[in-house]
Amino acid sequence: MSAAKLTSCLAAATAAAAASISSQSNPAYSESFFRFPFFSSSPSNSPPPTDQSSDKKSDSPPPAEEPNKSGFDPESLERAAKALREINSSPHAKKVFDLMRKQEQSRLAELDAEKVNYELIQTQGDIDRLRKMAEEQRNLIQEQNQRQAQVLRFEDELARKRMQTDHEDQRRHNVELVQMQEKSFVRKEQARKDSEEQMQAQKLLTEQKKAEIDKETIRAKEKANAEKRIRLKVLTEEQNRRELKDKLQGETDKWIAAINATFSHIEGGLRILLTDRDKLLMTVGGATALAAGVYTTREGAKVTWGYINRILGQPSLIRESSMAKFPGSRMMSQAKNKVLNYSTLAREKKSVGIQNGLGNVILHPSLQRRIVHLARATSNTKAHQAPFRNMLFYGPPGTGKTMVAREIARKSGLDYAMMTGGDVAPLGPQAVTKIHEIFDWAKKSKRGLLLFIDEADAFLCERNSSHMSEAQRSALNALLFRTGDQSRDIVLVLATNRPGDLDSAITDRIDEVIEFPLPGEEERLKLLNLYLNKYLCDESNGSKGGLFMKKQPQQITIKDLSEDVLKEAAKKTEGFSGREIAKLMASVQAAVYGRPDCALDSKLFREIVDYKVVEHHQRLKLAAEGGLPA
Repeated sequence: MSAAKLTSCLAAATAAAAASISSQSNPAYSESFFRFPFFSSSPSNSPPPTDQSSDKKSDSPPPAEEPNKSGFDPESLERAAKALREINSSPHAKKVFDLMRKQEQSRLAELDAEKVNYELIQTQGDIDRLRKMAEEQRNLIQEQNQRQAQVLRFEDELARKRMQTDHEDQRRHNVELVQMQEKSFVRKEQARKDSEEQMQAQKLLTEQKKAEIDKETIRAKEKANAEKRIRLKVLTEEQNRRELKDKLQGETDKWIAAINATFSHIEGGLRILLTDRDKLLMTVGGATALAAGVYTTREGAKVTWGYINRILGQPSLIRESSMAKFPGSRMMSQAKNKVLNYSTLAREKKSVGIQNGLGNVILHPSLQRRIVHLARATSNTKAHQAPFRNMLFYGPPGTGKTMVAREIARKSGLDYAMMTGGDVAPLGPQAVTKIHEIFDWAKKSKRGLLLFIDEADAFLCERNSSHMSEAQRSALNALLFRTGDQSRDIVLVLATNRPGDLDSAITDRIDEVIEFPLPGEEERLKLLNLYLNKYLCDESNGSKGGLFMKKQPQQITIKDLSEDVLKEAAKKTEGFSGREIAKLMASVQAAVYGRPDCALDSKLFREIVDYKVVEHHQRLKLAAEGGLPA
């Protein structure tokens, strides 16, 4: 009881002191109750402690009056001092302070518990934050997977659309090929009708000329008969009889003397041979040995030449080939090509726009990519021992079909051979044998052979054509027989300006159909730069005589020939083929050589270009009128 009283007194004293101090600092709060956390363990929202001493003691002073205006309450201090004195004078002061210490320890324990609780709350917040981050990461991964799946679906759709586009292009090409065949059939029918009309007109003209010639012949015969009758009248019959008799007598005597001399010599020789046995045997043996030697030499020469021609010979229809004609020629050819490539390396580095993967062949980028793809596919086909694919090149003349065939053979590592369809017709019945010789000869190539047939429509046209001979039809059948199955030895490449004239069996054996159009403006600009470097900027053109020339030719000088001038020329030469552009630059070179100073300026270049453009339009006009082939 005493300890509780002392505790209450101490609390009252403390509160009084705090109230006095607070009233000094802030008069507005002097009447309110203040709790010091260092002296109490009760929470902040607990009600203020009651003054127990005031309840028990009757002699407690009356409530203090209203504080003064300065905010200082001396009665609170007096009450606090009185409470402290009571605590100090009490025998339970130590217990009071122990109780206060325990209260402080309890308050600190509560603070530690609150701290631990706060740390648990913070840890829970970290765990929730990590869980949220993991959830966001999982959602992000799911979104990425969905996005990748969408990308894959989009790529698949693009691939399907690309395949549909390729199939549509192939179908369009097939439709165009069918249309060209139909147009060709109509054109051939029209040509047949025109030729029949021409033949009728020619036949009528021939009959007229024949009638005139018959009239002239009859007139000449009548005139000759008249002259003969006149001459016979002049000559007498006796003179003619005498001359004839003398002539017959002389001829008879001459023949009789010759026959007698011949038989006398034969009689003497036979008599000598029959009387001398050794001479007879020598004569018969010599004649027999001579006949046997002549026969053996002739047959041996035939067999030897056939063997040499079969081993080393090249078919007569092949105009150009990269295959070796005799042992060791391949090594010599490779060494020669290396020397030529080394000598032209500097010129190729100076050239503009020729580094396109196909040498000096300038094509449209899409066509160039397709050619490079075909060359790579042919090379891989050869490496995997798969059957080769046959090709058809069609387009206007001079668009690079032959050069592309050479480049495909070079890039794919195959041998190259070229023949012309116009060489087959003159062979007649021997054409079939020559066609078989070509395919037998092609099998000797260890690398595989690319057989390029230029102007293929010359002997591979429709077999129902009235202008096709039996020999040409047999040659076509021979080629069809040798190309019936896909080959692992030969790549057949046909080139034509009129694909509609080809026989349907030939087009059935074609796997790739490629059109070579006329070059566009960009390609014409590249061709102009290419042939400008070849014909005018190449220093080797003027030094072909070597070191033994006493006088070096004058070099070509190019003045104010800018890129704009070449672009202008590329625009003007619309409709020109690659061959026509090469001839244009050759004409420029000839014009430069015609000048004393061998100088080329923009004025001369424009004059030559304008002249060639006018000449090109004239040729087109003549071709349209039928006077000159396009």
